[in-house]
Amino acid sequence: MKATYIDYSDTGSFSPTLLAYLANDEQLAPFYGQRPTLAGFEEQITGKADFPHRKLLVAALQEQYGSLLADAPQVDANLRLLADNKTFTVTTGHQLNIFTGPLYFIFKIVTAIRLAQDLKKAYPDYNFVPVYWMATEDHDFAEINHTKVFGKKIIWDTPAVSATGRMSTQDIADAVKHYCGTFGISANAEKLKAIVEEAYLQNRSLATATRYMVNELFKSYGLLIVDADNIDLKSVFAPIITQDIFEQHSFKTIEATSESLQRLGFETQVHAREINFFYLTDEFRERIVRTEDGRFEVLHRNLYFSEEELRAEIVQHPERFSPNVVMRPLYQELILPNLAYIGGGAEMVYWLQLKANFDHYQIPFPILVPRNSAMITDDQIAGKIFRLDLTFKSIFKSTDVLKNDYVRRQTKHRLNLRDEWMEFNAIFGKIKLRAHKIDPSLGPSTDAVKARLKKAINNLEKKLLKADKHNHEDALIQIERVKDRLFPNGGLQERTENFAALYLKHGDDLVRDLEKHFNPLDFKFTILY
Repeated sequence: MKATYIDYSDTGSFSPTLLAYLANDEQLAPFYGQRPTLAGFEEQITGKADFPHRKLLVAALQEQYGSLLADAPQVDANLRLLADNKTFTVTTGHQLNIFTGPLYFIFKIVTAIRLAQDLKKAYPDYNFVPVYWMATEDHDFAEINHTKVFGKKIIWDTPAVSATGRMSTQDIADAVKHYCGTFGISANAEKLKAIVEEAYLQNRSLATATRYMVNELFKSYGLLIVDADNIDLKSVFAPIITQDIFEQHSFKTIEATSESLQRLGFETQVHAREINFFYLTDEFRERIVRTEDGRFEVLHRNLYFSEEELRAEIVQHPERFSPNVVMRPLYQELILPNLAYIGGGAEMVYWLQLKANFDHYQIPFPILVPRNSAMITDDQIAGKIFRLDLTFKSIFKSTDVLKNDYVRRQTKHRLNLRDEWMEFNAIFGKIKLRAHKIDPSLGPSTDAVKARLKKAINNLEKKLLKADKHNHEDALIQIERVKDRLFPNGGLQERTENFAALYLKHGDDLVRDLEKHFNPLDFKFTILY
């Protein structure tokens, strides 16, 4: 593939807060740690050098991977490197979307892989391992039970149970059949089908199925996949669980930070609660709340704890306490020797709300790196763009704007009435002066007539443009088709389309090309063709 790059601000697709962060807006400086630069990473390495949980982390991951390591030497090597004090991680995370969900799932992981490679080149004395953190404890099944390939929506129609990572894939066969049925016949189709069927048709948990599929796609890059729904890893987190439930530090610090951001005009994404943990079993994941009589209730389950009972439960069963969206990042950074978190625009915004809470618990705040965002097309579409006198930058404008601009560039007629309006404007100046001499109160009446004429001329310009569009009908239809192809349902390709269509065409070269052309610290939108 070939690549070209444009500024994120030129896409019109990203939030003002993210763009302000990329532009190094000084107002945001108190809400993050080191900047996403090589110099910032040098400082971050120093701050994370004394990470104490390496042995525990390696043992937990070796158990989770099991026999998968036998066929993944690069993964095994990176896992062993985690025991070394000079090894650090760069992490991305995402929900367990079936069949990887939208394309940006893949983009997140490739960004982590490429960033680890770039850091190794910059700091050869250290090791950097890419990590995919599976959101196995998330329970929003409706967000992950579907994907779209070739415009067809594939749905896993089954009741949600507990945390999604614990759900069994025993009844996913119909979704697998429909998904693989879109592949057609080719070597790449057979390879992807084999991966999908092995991952999802072995009655595994969704967490185990996702690990298998992601590992097959990325094992040659040494990607480590973490499932933090683990009693040994949770035991490290237990003291913070106890402290935060009973003293509510995260609620106080995050609410204060959110108010500060909003006063500065920045958006916020998440709201902290008094208690930011769920009670988790194989059957349910429900919020913990404090009742008026001082007890602790697991909502909708008629389950109550006294303070003493809850403290004992946290010590004896830390795996039953599941962090919500504001505490999960803290857990992640506690159990990983992590330097950076790679996320989408919305994630970057809510991480900015968390810095004060990290400071309270004295856990180093990771460098925030927006994931690489990209559009992938082919030479045929690229050729049409250039033949239509468009550019990869201009294609992000709305369809109507592109059509109007095209007609104005290509027309043989002068469609704007600017010169005529200048003449009218001069005439009205004389009329207003004459009216003022007769009666000063007639000035507003003259202005009103002028405004009506200006509106009429604007409407006439629109009619001239609309009439001339008929002379360029074929080109305007081509503009519509190009926009529909590159922006499914009017949005970015990466937010709806699954990677399968691209994998069928490019095979393993897809990931190689992404890894080659992504530049995580350049912060440019990538267009590949």
